Amino acid sequence: MNSQYGTNTMTVAQARQEASTVFLAKVFNWMAIGLGLTGIVAYFTAQSGLAAAIVSTPLFFVLIIAELGMVIYLSVRIEKIQPGTATGLFVGYSVLNGLTLSAIFLAYTKASIGGTFLITAGMFGAMAVYGLVTKRDLSGMGSFMFMGLIGIILASIVNIFLKSSSLYWTISVIGVLVFVGLTAYDVQKIKNMGEQGIMEQGESAVRKGAILGALALYLDFINLFLMLLRFFGGARD
Repeated sequence: MNSQYGTNTMTVAQARQEASTVFLAKVFNWMAIGLGLTGIVAYFTAQSGLAAAIVSTPLFFVLIIAELGMVIYLSVRIEKIQPGTATGLFVGYSVLNGLTLSAIFLAYTKASIGGTFLITAGMFGAMAVYGLVTKRDLSGMGSFMFMGLIGIILASIVNIFLKSSSLYWTISVIGVLVFVGLTAYDVQKIKNMGEQGIMEQGESAVRKGAILGALALYLDFINLFLMLLRFFGGARD
C-alpha cells in the first residue's frame, strides 16, 4: 500500500515537472521570438537612417506611450482577450520597441552592443537557472524588486531635470540588481504556473499564459541589457 502510494506520488510529481517544462519551453520560445523581432527591427531601422528621424521628432515619444499602453492593456486584459489578440499585442510591442531601440545604434558602436548583449544573455541565463532550481520562495524578493523598480522610474524622472551624473550611475547599478532579481523571480513564478496545472486549462489559457510570461521575461532582458549598456557600451565617434 505504501509502495503503491509512493509510486503514485512520484508519478504526479513527474507529470507536474513535465508540464512545467513544456510550459517553460513555450514561454522562452515566445520570448526569443520577441527579442529576435526587436533586434531585427532595431538594426534595419538604424541602417536605413530612420532611427535618426524617429529620435529627432515627437514620434519617439508617441511610440514610447504606445508601447506602455500595450503592456498595460495586455497585462490587465489578459484574461478577457483572445489568444490571437494577446499574441498580436506581444508581436506588435516587440516591433515598436525595435523602432525605439534603434536609437542605441546612434549612440553606441555595434561591437559594444553585441558584447553587451552576450553579457546580458549570460547574466539572464544564470539567474533563470537559479529561479528554476532554487527551493527558496522568491515571492518576497519579487515584491522588494518591484519596489526597487518603482524607485528607479521615479528617480529617472527626477534626473531628467537634475541631470546628475552620480544619480545616473546609481540608478544604473540599482537597475542591474533589480532586473537580475526580477529575472529569477519571474522564472520561478512561470515554473510554478506550469506545475500548478495551467497546461490542463486548455490551449487558450496556455497560449495567453505563455505570452504573458514571455512579456515579463522579455522586459527583464531588455531592461537589464539597457542598464548594462550604460557600463559596457562604447560611444560612437
